[in-house]
Formats: sequence, structure tokens, C-alpha cells
Amino acid sequence: MVQVRKHHFLGADSELDLESWLRHVQTLAKLDGGALVILRRAAELSAEAEKRAIAAENIWVEGASSFRTGLEMAEILADLQIDSEALCAAVLYRAVREKRLPLKTVEEEFGNTVAKLIRGVLRMAAIRSRSADTGGEGKSAAVEEHSENIRRMLVALVDDVRVALIKLSERTCAIRAAKNADPAKRRRVAREVADVYAPLAHRLGIGHIKWELEDLSFRYLEPSDYKQIARLLDEKRLARQKYIDQVLELLRNELARADIRGEVYGRAKHIYSIWRKMRRKNIGFSQVYDIRAVRILVPTVRDCYAVLGIVHNLWRNIPNEFDDYIASPKENGYRSLHTAVIGPDRKVLEVQIRTSAMHEEAEYGVCAHWRYKGTDRKSGQLEGQDGYEQKISWLRQVLDWHEEVGGNPLQDDLQSSEIDTRIYVFTPDGHVVDLPRGATPLDFAYKIHTEIGHRCRGAKVDGRIVPLNHELQTANQVEILTGRREAPSRDWLSSGMGYITSSRARAKVIHWFKQQARDQNIADGRSILDGEFKQLALNDFDFDKLAGKLNMHSLDDLYAAVGAGDIGVGQVLNTAQRMVRVDRVELLPSLTASVARGEGKADVYIDGVGNLMTHIARCCNPLPGDDIMGYITQGRGVSIHRKDCANMLRMQSEESERVLLVEWAEKPKELYSVEIMIEAYDRHGLLRDITTMLDSQRINITAMQTRSNKHKHTVDMVLTAEIRNFEELSRVLHRINQLPNVASARRRILH
Repeated sequence: MVQVRKHHFLGADSELDLESWLRHVQTLAKLDGGALVILRRAAELSAEAEKRAIAAENIWVEGASSFRTGLEMAEILADLQIDSEALCAAVLYRAVREKRLPLKTVEEEFGNTVAKLIRGVLRMAAIRSRSADTGGEGKSAAVEEHSENIRRMLVALVDDVRVALIKLSERTCAIRAAKNADPAKRRRVAREVADVYAPLAHRLGIGHIKWELEDLSFRYLEPSDYKQIARLLDEKRLARQKYIDQVLELLRNELARADIRGEVYGRAKHIYSIWRKMRRKNIGFSQVYDIRAVRILVPTVRDCYAVLGIVHNLWRNIPNEFDDYIASPKENGYRSLHTAVIGPDRKVLEVQIRTSAMHEEAEYGVCAHWRYKGTDRKSGQLEGQDGYEQKISWLRQVLDWHEEVGGNPLQDDLQSSEIDTRIYVFTPDGHVVDLPRGATPLDFAYKIHTEIGHRCRGAKVDGRIVPLNHELQTANQVEILTGRREAPSRDWLSSGMGYITSSRARAKVIHWFKQQARDQNIADGRSILDGEFKQLALNDFDFDKLAGKLNMHSLDDLYAAVGAGDIGVGQVLNTAQRMVRVDRVELLPSLTASVARGEGKADVYIDGVGNLMTHIARCCNPLPGDDIMGYITQGRGVSIHRKDCANMLRMQSEESERVLLVEWAEKPKELYSVEIMIEAYDRHGLLRDITTMLDSQRINITAMQTRSNKHKHTVDMVLTAEIRNFEELSRVLHRINQLPNVASARRRILH
């Protein structure tokens, strides 16, 4: 049967004894006095919020207590020896979620970290309100895929391992409380726990939470099977316990004789695991070999294999029932030796052998990493894994990484976004769709169905209309607005406009255009290139020569290929770039200056010195990577010093006007000075929007002129920008043209 540990801590008047609870949690989590004071204040604040809510008849669920649920969550986490900030967040979470306590109040009293943890758990909880029901009597491929996508979405939202642990503790409380709910809600909670949270606990390696979640959800989803196995276990419990006691005594004597220190005890296999093995192997209850099981904990890996030899000398092992998870750990990091033997009285007995550190990892998963500092497991390589697997690895390894670099292992400052390659969004019906990071509503539409993509006319994200090149984020709910007929736009294929990022969607759009008539493709291609080249001020361009450079037999073939999407506009512009003479376009050497170091051949590049000659100061001899400053000398250009150089510190105080801010740079790329002319209807914030957009595209502006016409409410702007090539210029012009109130943006040529 499921054994749920409960600590009521009730006083004589049946009221909860908070001080007793605090002492219990302090012992479990090993909290110091300061942390205990903060945790007490969190519990008191949660209790006060609940009393106010009850007085105002603000009841979330009849018979439920946000205060006691918070304490129960914290107790689960204390068993994992998590830090005091996470414990406070757990105590306060239900009060915040039930709108009994403002998150702002939490932040003011307990700081940004506690508030951020609660905010992270709320984001995970918000998924449930959007998610389609994962229920159903069977586990079809579609249901399993949806459950897996929900798990992936949850993991994608987690940027702090404590958030996942708090959420698991909250769902553990929910499934425990489900026994008092009506049957429909009980099954709904159990299905969610079985499909999403028990597998998540398994992937994180938190064994004792996983087992409880599995058993309780199994109890409500398959009550007859649960009762049958529980009854079989109960009937044999006394005899099995007597048998196990005899085996334990024998093993303790053998370990003592071999001078091996260790703990030996019986282990109860949980009910769901027995049922799953019976189903998976199509066997009866009597053929489940690990109903009788013992576990042996020893100090070292060498002791594990020594004990294995002792066990196999005592009893004959069963062929094909030995697993070495120490040499080959499971994917969630689980390590142990498993063997099944014919024990005393010819009864089958499973024996598990592991070190104490391995046992803690098996029980507490990621939380065990900061308890056993001597573990030899280092953070592994992430290559070859998809984003979800990398994120799971990140969650499990983040504490190991902190042990290597120092600091509080729970204060994670590593950004998981670097390994997140997928996003997960909802359909209006609550189903989850996975897309590559950077995907747009058009990518989403084509992922749903090709016809939906072809008929797409607009999109709503979280109920708000957005442009079709809007970048989607995990947990967005996306609705596609469609027209009656298929009419993809050729603009969708322009890489500069950012409508499509996935190759799948791009291929479908290209295929659609290939089906159209050649004459129409020629007309469309001519219109696209004429507009593009006019915008770039390439008015006298030799298109026939351009077609030849692109291996086209004629200009019409080029137009048809562009119109059908076989050749992208960016490819055409790159070819045109190589054909254009650049003698009228000034290369900007002032962006970087090379500095020779010693007699080596390699150059070091420094930003911020303009056209001035530079040299490395001999007083401090800075190396690439050092923080540096520049000083304008008399006749020798700019000398480059370390920021902490004594000479530089003196010069900063005495001759600050000759000090330059400089930094190391990569080898300079060719950049061209280009003038962009913008005509627009004047409005507040127009200039800010233009400069913000250019900054997001990493375009440097070197000059700007504006002229307003108050009578016509128009404004003309001329920007001088540093551009790498025609393709980048085309992308910038398209994005400026998309801004509200901009009438036109094009390149300006001075004749």
C-alpha cells in the first residue's frame, strides 16, 4: 500500500503547533537560526492571508487550506534539504496562487529571489489551464505525444531547478488531497500526475517522489488492479517480512566477516511498479522476482562489487536477471547493481547494491548533488542531445557545475536559454505544438496543416492580433485567421522580412508557387526584383548579366525562378553585390585598427581608436581579454594599457580628456557607409522606433539628419549606417518600411 508520511503537529486544542513544525523542518533541511526566522515569518504571513480570506468568504476549494498545503509542500522539500528561499516560496505559493496574498508583498518582505521562484511555478501552473485533457482510457500515440509535449513545455519554462522541485511538491500535495475530491476531479488530477509529473520526477531522478506520484495516481486510475495487487501483498506481508528479516541477519553476518561496513535493509516494491512489470513482461504476480528485495549500502564502488561476489557465493543467481547500472547508468543518472538469486527455501530474492551517495541520488535526484561533495560524477557533454534532453541534463547538472566554480549551489546563474532549441505553443483547443526557436505564426500554421498555412491571413497570440513575422514564445496560445482561398505571399519567402524560419514551411510555400503558371511567376519575379533594386538605388543594373551569373539561360528564367521561389532574393542580391564596383562606396577603416604585437604575425584588433595609430604599452603589456583603456600620446598615436595599470590610473586623474574607452575586437569585416532616406508621417516615438529596430539588427548609425514639415505633418530623415552587403541593407529597408507611419525607406545615391 502507499505509505504517505504525514506530520500533523497538532496541539491540545487541535490547532497546528507551528513551532513544532518549524523544529521538524529545521532538522530535515538543516537550517540555521536566521533561515528559521525567515521561514517562520513566511508561515505566519500565509496563515494571516488565509484568515483574511476566510473572513471575506474568499474560498478557493471547500475544505482546502492554502496555509497547510504550503507547510506540506515545504516539508516535502525539506526532506530534499533544499534552501530556505525555496522553502519560503513553497509556504507562500498557494496563498499567492489563490490571490490571497499579492506577489508584490512577497517581494517586499522576502526579496526578489523568493518572488521569482513563485512566479516561475505560477507559469508552470498556467499551462494546465490551457492544456487539452490528456485523459482517455487508452494511451494512444496522440495522447502520449501530447503528454510528452506538455512535459517538454514545462521543462522549457524552468530556468531554476528549484522551480521544478516546488511544482513537484505542489502536485504531490494535490494527489494526496485528491482522495477527498469527487471521482471526476480525482481522475483528472491522477491523469495529469501520471502523464506529466511522475515522468518528470523520474527524469530528474527523484525516486521517492516519483514512486508516491505513480502509486497514488494508479490507485485512482486503475482502482481494481491496485486493490488486487495490494491485497496480494498484504496477504503475504507477514510471511515475507519474517523471511526478509532472516536474510538481513545472514547478510549482516557475512559483511562483518568480510570486514565491510554497510547498511542492510528490506525494500518494499511499490504497487505501480509491480503492475507495470506484470503488464510489460506479461507475467503473473508470482513471477515478479523483486517482491522480496533487500538493499545493501556500502561506502565505495569497490565494496559494491565485493558484496556482489558475497551474494553470488551465498546463492545461485538467476540468468539474465543481473544489471550493472554502475558501469552503465540509466539515462536519468540512476546507478546501482541489481541481481536476482534463488535465496533460502528456494524463494526468489532481488538484491540491490549501491553506495550511500548513489542511494541519495536515486532517492533525491538533483538534490543529492550538493549533499555528497565527494561524488566523482562530473557534468557530462551535451553534444548530440536535443534541447529537451540538454535542459534535463542542465537541471540535473547545474548543482555539480556550481560545485566546480564555487558559490551557493542553489543560486543558479547559468542561462538555460543557450540550450533551448525548441519552443512549445498551444492551439486554441489546448493541444501543444513544438516549433524551432524563433518560429512565427506562419511556421505554426504550416505545422498544423499545409492548407491552413496557404490560407493564413493573420494571427492572434494570447488573444492579441500580431504580425505574421511575430516571434513566438513558449506557452503562447496561437490562433490562425484564414481566408477562403489559398493565397500565399511571395514576401513570406524573403529572409529579410522574417515571416518564415522553418525549412518545412518554406518548402511548402515554394511548392505552392511552383504550381502556378510560368507567366504569372515571371510577372511576380520581375515585380519583386524591380522593387528590390529600386529600393537599393541600383537603377542601371545589368539584369541580363546577372541572370548569366546565376546560371539562367535568360532574364525571364531568372524572373520565373524568383517568382516561383526557386531562387531567394538574398541569393540574387549576394550575386549583385559581387558585380557592383565599390569604388564609389567608401570602406570604413576607422572602425578598427590593427596593432602588431612583438614579432608575431597575428594581429590584435581594437575598437574605439578611429584612424589613430596604436601600440601596446610596455608598462603593463595587456593581453587580449584584459580590461583595457587607451591614452592619446603626442606623436605615437594611442597607447593601450590595462585598466588597472598604475600609469593609466594616474593619467585618468591628471589628463582625463586624453583617455579613450577601447576594447578588444575580432578581425574587422568589410563595412560600407550607406545613406538611407526615410519619408514618413511625423508621430511621437518615430525616431525611437527606427533607432531601436536598427539596434536590434546590430546596425551602427554614424550620422543622422531630420527635417520636419509642420504643415504637412511629415518628416524626412537621412541616416548614414554601416552595412555589410546588399542583403543586409535590403533586410534593414524592409523592416523600416514595416514601421507605422513610414511611407518609404530607400538607399540614397549622391550624384
